[in-house]
Amino acid sequence: MLERWIFRNGISGKQEKIENVKKNYQLYIFILPAFVFFLVFCYQPMYGVIIAWKDYNPLLGIWGSPWVGWTYFKQFFDSYFFWDLIKNTLGISVYSLLVGFPLPIILALAINELKDGSGKKFVQTITYAPNFISIVVIVGMLFSFLNPETGIINYALQSVGIKPISFMENPAWFKTTYVLSNVWQTTGWSSVIYIAALSGVDSQLHEAAIIDGASRLQRIWYINLPTITPTIIILLIMSLGGLLNVGFEKIILMQNALNMSSSDVISTFVYRVGLLNGQYSFSAAVGVFNSIINAIILVSANAITRKFSDNSLW
Repeated sequence: MLERWIFRNGISGKQEKIENVKKNYQLYIFILPAFVFFLVFCYQPMYGVIIAWKDYNPLLGIWGSPWVGWTYFKQFFDSYFFWDLIKNTLGISVYSLLVGFPLPIILALAINELKDGSGKKFVQTITYAPNFISIVVIVGMLFSFLNPETGIINYALQSVGIKPISFMENPAWFKTTYVLSNVWQTTGWSSVIYIAALSGVDSQLHEAAIIDGASRLQRIWYINLPTITPTIIILLIMSLGGLLNVGFEKIILMQNALNMSSSDVISTFVYRVGLLNGQYSFSAAVGVFNSIINAIILVSANAITRKFSDNSLW
């Protein structure tokens, strides 16, 4: 009887799924190009990660290259630059997270409080605009503005009696320069998702709070902020999942021989060792290590969040 019940329910469940697919076939066709894209360009090439465990030779190919096991991982862990790369990568990532993550939330809450339609559009425009500037242009602006001789920032510092600072050459200033310029470029655009979440706040809640004598700050704290908390949690988990994925393009453009001690991160090291020096297996091993650590952080952050709240990625 039990086997018959399982068989019948299994068949009916499968038929129900098939009917659901037939009923919504337009949606499946609509998502098909994205599915094929990720399958071809993201999942299909993943077999190549095996070169991290091989002494890869382009002439022999991936499968023809000799197997070396964990040799390149051990080489990376035992190298003198291992802890410097970890320190720089985590330093920039955590700094960016602490400074850059709360600001879009604050900006979204502030924009949401603007009642003047034209003023609101103006603020949104000037805060969104930097996101559409090329990273190459942004870095060029940094070199121009922070030039110790002709830069406008150093002119301003000299006007108040402070000596010019070589921001782009001084390792001590690299992280701050990178993070603050990144905040300026991305804060406005990152606030869009929070503004969209705030649009779902029930106006009756504010009306009731006003009748009860709640101030604007109290309404923001007890109504608006709890409304976007699920969005904040999901985006925080995703940010933690990419903690070691520091923006490669901007760092490589800002990097020079003088600031290398604080600007050399895992992504730039993989580029230099893999593409410039041709050590493909070694660089692949470093990349695999980076991905594994990110995955562990992502799963851990999701588990912790799920334990203390009802919001999580899965």
